[in-house]
Amino acid sequence: MAHDHLIEMLDLDAEVLSAYHRDLIAWAGREAGDRPHIVDLGAGSGTGSLALARELPGARVTAVDVSPEMLAHLRSRADATGLGGRITTVEADLDQPWPEFGEVDLIWASSSMHHMADPARALASAHAALRPGGVLLIAELESFPRFLTGTADEQVEAMVHTEADKMRHDAGLHMHENWGTRASQAGFTEVVERHFDIALEPPLPAAARRYAEVTLGRMRHRLEGRADLEALDRVVAGLSSRDDLSIRTERTVWLARR
Repeated sequence: MAHDHLIEMLDLDAEVLSAYHRDLIAWAGREAGDRPHIVDLGAGSGTGSLALARELPGARVTAVDVSPEMLAHLRSRADATGLGGRITTVEADLDQPWPEFGEVDLIWASSSMHHMADPARALASAHAALRPGGVLLIAELESFPRFLTGTADEQVEAMVHTEADKMRHDAGLHMHENWGTRASQAGFTEVVERHFDIALEPPLPAAARRYAEVTLGRMRHRLEGRADLEALDRVVAGLSSRDDLSIRTERTVWLARR
């Protein structure tokens, strides 16, 4: 069930924040060449792999993830949309020595680098995997989505985010790293950084309300025992019928070349 909710959340993120994702893919496509081999690190539910294959018709994608459940979901979606012939899945723990991918033109790392146990080693592996002139794109969340800004429940959501930030810190996740500096230290050049401030105002479509439900519901599950969640339970129970939800989040993206 936890995997089901994560898959749905990732899929909804791509649907609801589609303008951001299209902008990112178009940028990557311009830098990677006409018929690139793309490696999607921590591919998850496959939203990135599928969008890359769809938006870049000449691309072939190797989707890498540690979770066989995620990869099975990805393969099913790729086959259902006619993209299975251009997407290969590889089960691998990227904190271990990386598998051989062949010649790689673009490494796509969307919300995956902060999970690496040793960022320096992961970036060295990425540098070694790319062909000379190949491109690394790292996209990370500067702030997780907020849905209740300006409402009476804004402080409830703020409490949840404070507790979730503590949990991520305790888990040793590498949030808020300067990945551009890290990439330069690993030998990458031509590092470019872009910041995206995303703000979607009400009224939002049904998919956005479901995105809020799944995101806050998943946070509530993960915070069990760490905070008083009665107020959050009340908020989550009423999300599907609200017309005052907004979406605010920040993403930072680094593009670097070997």
